[in-house]
Amino acid sequence: MSNKEKVLALLDNVPEYKMGYILAYVQGITAEEAEDDAFCEQLRQQYENDPDKGETMTEEELCQELGIAL
Repeated sequence: MSNKEKVLALLDNVPEYKMGYILAYVQGITAEEAEDDAFCEQLRQQYENDPDKGETMTEEELCQELGIAL
């Protein structure tokens, strides 16, 4: 029996007045995943649309551009 099947079986024994707690918890943990996925997708799209994609810079060039000593 998978973990998901075990959880579903246990839900049959949870009183209705406690289902709100379970619902809130499950919504919370799934929302985090959705937010993470959306953030990663946004980063991917920014990278794909970046006109400077593939251009590289040496450490010395970066320090010079930022005005810091190497």
